[in-house]
Amino acid sequence: MVYSTNPDFSVMNDDDKEESRSLENREQALRVSADKRNRKGKIVTLISGFSGPGHELDALARLLKLKCGVGGSTKDGEIILQGDFRDKVIEILHREGYSKSKRI
Repeated sequence: MVYSTNPDFSVMNDDDKEESRSLENREQALRVSADKRNRKGKIVTLISGFSGPGHELDALARLLKLKCGVGGSTKDGEIILQGDFRDKVIEILHREGYSKSKRI
């Protein structure tokens, strides 16, 4: 903390910050693509474009991993699934209400 001579100064805690607001499922524009760059030739499915708090991204990743029966992770706001599951992921996302999802 830095000393301030301003009489109106107030300390902002991390609790005071507004958590990033999430859009409704139908408003999310998710992009589903396959990638194998820098992955030793293995194909992965990338889901990007999610806007919202990290715990909601983790919940969506958990759902997709469960429905596809594969492993994966979240990194830098993207969901990474092991294998090429673009069509299946699009189908699952549409069933969950992500109507603007598209395959790239």
